[in-house]
Amino acid sequence: MTCILLTGSSRGIGAATRKLLETRGAKVIGHGTAEHDPQTIGADLSDPASPQLLWEEALDRADGEIDVLINNAGLFSATPLDSSDIEWLEGWEETLRINLTASAQLSRYAVRHWQERGVAGRIVHIASRAGHRGDSPAHWHYAAAKGGMLAMHKTIARAYAKDRICSYAITPGFTDTAMAGDYLESRGGAGLLADIPLGRVAEPEEIASIAVFCALDAPESMTGATLDANGASYVR
Repeated sequence: MTCILLTGSSRGIGAATRKLLETRGAKVIGHGTAEHDPQTIGADLSDPASPQLLWEEALDRADGEIDVLINNAGLFSATPLDSSDIEWLEGWEETLRINLTASAQLSRYAVRHWQERGVAGRIVHIASRAGHRGDSPAHWHYAAAKGGMLAMHKTIARAYAKDRICSYAITPGFTDTAMAGDYLESRGGAGLLADIPLGRVAEPEEIASIAVFCALDAPESMTGATLDANGASYVR
């Protein structure tokens, strides 16, 4: 049975991914800011100590063997340009801590875990279209964090392919989740769809299906790939 640590599993893309993974027979160790159920580890990733505690608890629940890490947890919070200096800086530090640094810490633990065991492993990063094309004037930090995640993903893929450690990234555009709802409304709601040739935002289940493919089915030769899912609103 494949054992997977999935961060941000309590809602949106994470909840949809967890459900689909479990239908495939995987053992999923979930994560949320709070412990919602016995299968979910509560950990506040804005705390620098939390990723290590999360990894250690997950490893204990997995009887010492985790096969896949899915970095899905994220924060999408506006920090306007005209915020006070301290508010602007705090917004940056919290967003980068949760969206990038915590993912880096967990990825490091995962890579070392697989190297020590001498086994293959997989990391799936839920990044964002913003990592390619940027974001709104109030979301510099979010775009920077997701761009950093993509650079980290490529580095992991190139550095550890020899160890059969694979890295895959997914870059959704707007997705119909609680996290994106307020943002969609603030940007004009339905008017925003004019920028999406498909004419709609993605459903969480669509992104989840890609994440599950990367976690369980993608060929090793695909390591380093970034899969776009944005309704053709950004085509590379």
